[in-house]
Amino acid sequence: MANRIASAASPGADIAKDPPSLRTLFFAFAKMSLSGFGGVLVFARRAIVDEHRWMTAEEFNETFALCHFLPGPNIVNLAMVFGARLRGVAGGLAAFAGLLGPPLFLVTALAALYGHFGQIDALRQALAGVSCVAVGLLASVVFRMMSPLLKKSDVLGLAVMLAVFIAIGLARLPLAEVLLVAVPLSLAVAYAKMRWAR
Repeated sequence: MANRIASAASPGADIAKDPPSLRTLFFAFAKMSLSGFGGVLVFARRAIVDEHRWMTAEEFNETFALCHFLPGPNIVNLAMVFGARLRGVAGGLAAFAGLLGPPLFLVTALAALYGHFGQIDALRQALAGVSCVAVGLLASVVFRMMSPLLKKSDVLGLAVMLAVFIAIGLARLPLAEVLLVAVPLSLAVAYAKMRWAR
């Protein structure tokens, strides 16, 4: 499995040769989840691609794109798919437990505190500030995930991404209808690029 990961990477990617242990997977995803106020995706990409070098940026984008089509939260799907890819079913369960276990206990404790102190005005203002930070973190990870497309000068990929953003984010078209058009279009673009590359 490690050889397949290394061979899929670009020569300069310096991907880790040995897959992580179950314990390492658990604690890596626990750290991501506890760091991820406002969303774990930013911290998941940083840990998987930059810190541990378990995937290239392209592999991460492809895996995360796959997780959008699976039922359930995308980041939970990513943990399961990623863990299973490296360590089988046990790896998927270790990553899943690390992602959801610690935050579950933390959120339960915070919910109890919020039940007692939620009406305090200073707390409401602090939560509003945290939401602004979450938006900034999400914007930063979107730009980092775009970097493989920009490096390859993938004009068609960027055009499809921009069209989907405009359709869903600005025109407020239904997600299902946009995906019914965008998915076949993306597959056709990828197929055409493979044919031209030969």
